[in-house]
Amino acid sequence: MKSTSQKRRLLRAHPHLWYQAYWPVYLACFFALERWGPAPRYQIHCALDEAIPFCEWFVLPYCSWFAMLAFALFYLWSRDTQSYDRLCALMFGGMSLCLLIYLVFPNGLALRPAGPLPQNPAAALLRLLWAADTPTNVCPSIHCQSTGCMVLALSRSKPLRGRRGRQAAAWLWGALICLSTLFTKQHSAVDVLLGLALAAPGLWLFCRKAADA
Repeated sequence: MKSTSQKRRLLRAHPHLWYQAYWPVYLACFFALERWGPAPRYQIHCALDEAIPFCEWFVLPYCSWFAMLAFALFYLWSRDTQSYDRLCALMFGGMSLCLLIYLVFPNGLALRPAGPLPQNPAAALLRLLWAADTPTNVCPSIHCQSTGCMVLALSRSKPLRGRRGRQAAAWLWGALICLSTLFTKQHSAVDVLLGLALAAPGLWLFCRKAADA
């Protein structure tokens, strides 16, 4: 087991790891808002939500967000430190802004189907997800905001530059994750659009990086 001094040397050698200290703070604030935050005063809804059918199988791309998060952070940390730094700053800044919005603009949604879900593995996973994640604090969507940031960072990163197939794969993966929030009724289309709007500064941030390189 590594000693404290060894861990400190590791962090000094890789100072960018300090960004990951954000996660305990974020999770503590997120779950504090879930448990003790103000009750939703605003129901998020639009006509497009009614046109999107429910499909429990989209829980699979929805949960793949965790894999994308782990991959993007590790891949960029090890291959393109500048993109990693910018991703962390943009993604964590947007996530913090979302939490602030939830506090001053408490919101929720009522899109989840009222009847029983089908009896299949995807529905069982979705039940677990719904039990852990209440339909509150949804707008803007942190799921989509962070996904947008990760896709921009990966597709414009130095290792993927000129590799159109891999760039397209990143965009397709991100699109499936964002669509999954709609088909699983985790979010309204309004949440998705506003979440992606918070990731939009990455278009300038990462495109500028590519132009300067």
